[in-house]
Amino acid sequence: MKLNILNNEFRFWRGLINVWSILFFTIIISDFFYANAYIGALNAIATIYVSILAIYVSNKEFERWYDRHQESHPGEVFVIMWTGIVITLLALDFIYGAAYELPASVISAYIAVLTILVITRKSKELYKLQKKKK
Repeated sequence: MKLNILNNEFRFWRGLINVWSILFFTIIISDFFYANAYIGALNAIATIYVSILAIYVSNKEFERWYDRHQESHPGEVFVIMWTGIVITLLALDFIYGAAYELPASVISAYIAVLTILVITRKSKELYKLQKKKK
């Protein structure tokens, strides 16, 4: 019963981060087409997005360390999507010059996503090393 509750909790947080990811990516792309018209919204969404991602990943890592989490959902997928968006926007920022400026909140969120991935990969590596010692 307890494992089922944990699975439902992970599904909830994963679903929530997926919804916010789609929303964030949509607003980022819209912001480009409307020449930085959504900077305020991007700032708010970036804060919410990074917070939800940190909660989801932290929860997942704690559960892993207490041997209650077995599922695997690679964060590399998010990093690949983020990298594609940021590289594209950097190129467009260069091409369009003063007409578009890559929002700082997008860069900050990208750095947060990269940082979270590195920390979780290291945590997973340490967890596997600890399991081998037992």
